[in-house]
Amino acid sequence: MIVRGWVIAVACVAGVAAAAPGEDAKRLLPDGGGSSRQARADVLRQLPLERLPAAQRNAVEDCVRGSTLYRRLPALDIDCDTALLHFALDKPEVVVDIWRALGISQLSLDPTGPGQWHLADGYGTVGVLRLIHARRDGNGGLLVFHGRGRYTGSLAPRPLTGSCVIVVRHGPVGTTALGHRHRLVVDAFVDMDGIGLELVTRTLQPLVVRCAAANLREIGLFMETLSTTAIDNPAGVERLAGRLPRTPDEDRRSLARIARRAAAAAGAGGAGDDHDSAATRLAARWKPAPTQR
Repeated sequence: MIVRGWVIAVACVAGVAAAAPGEDAKRLLPDGGGSSRQARADVLRQLPLERLPAAQRNAVEDCVRGSTLYRRLPALDIDCDTALLHFALDKPEVVVDIWRALGISQLSLDPTGPGQWHLADGYGTVGVLRLIHARRDGNGGLLVFHGRGRYTGSLAPRPLTGSCVIVVRHGPVGTTALGHRHRLVVDAFVDMDGIGLELVTRTLQPLVVRCAAANLREIGLFMETLSTTAIDNPAGVERLAGRLPRTPDEDRRSLARIARRAAAAAGAGGAGDDHDSAATRLAARWKPAPTQR
């Protein structure tokens, strides 16, 4: 994700978008990205196929060649502490653990070995995801994932299976009070088994690409909120990290250390020590308000 790329949560492993925080059909973005020949050719030129073992190279080539759907999601610019963003890219399962601890997502992302996880979105999508290439250049980099998954649910008359190749590029595009402004560009190739192109284009593609774009945007907003919370209340983030049920102690300590460094770099006092206020701030956008009686 080791594991680099929490943004795979926006990928369509079996043809439907995973449920990242804030997924809501009534709030889907009007811009689902694009699929131009130029964009496709651009990302294909950057795939490091010659560096991959034969089995992985063949899997990527088969998926790309037979892809039922290709999409470049809208570029995402986020204001986030650089170390925190890199930690999230390296440890996406920790971010997912935060979501679950806050009660804002049913998504699970469980490491099954170096550079691979089992994913379940809580809405019928399950799959296996693997990081097959990672390159970091300064504050930017390139990540390539291959996944295989299955969807069973109301969006399809029968179970759907398929594979995907997700290419994530990221890098700084400016500076802000939080450190750097970072841009993420996500390209996705999805190859659905035994499904006609017409069905995908007319029925599934509009839902898939808009849900994926909406999820990516919500993930970016969460990372911005986590970054500002770390600066304003590093002790609260540290206490929250200590309560993550699936996160190893080493990763909890790393998250706490990054929060304190971010606060120090921003010149914040870091006097706050309220876990509840940190958790409330992080969950505010995505957790339903209590019902008034």
